[in-house]
Amino acid sequence: MWEIEFFETENTNVPVLNFIESVNDIKLKAKLIRELELLEQFGDQLKAPHTKPINDKRGQLYELRVQQSTNIIRIFFFFIKNNRIILTNGFIKKRQKTPKSEINLAYKYKTQYEKRYKL
Repeated sequence: MWEIEFFETENTNVPVLNFIESVNDIKLKAKLIRELELLEQFGDQLKAPHTKPINDKRGQLYELRVQQSTNIIRIFFFFIKNNRIILTNGFIKKRQKTPKSEINLAYKYKTQYEKRYKL
């Protein structure tokens, strides 16, 4: 079993939790919660179509992929030791390609987390 944690900024903002709470579509939110449960259960063994690695030179980052009808959500995360998963940020996908700004934000949060906990 894996443990999911939410990244927290220095000013105690929790971007991914704020995002999850902002999802108003009940069916979409239910599907999101189910996907998070699967991630917690299977961790790094959960593959496509549920998760996908982000191909970038900056290190290991993944996206949780959630779709309900035409609504698509992406939540970024990374793994750390002791079977922990750190969720960084999420967004509702409106275009074919994931915005670079969202990926850059996820890497920024990952770097902050690693510095804070000396990983």
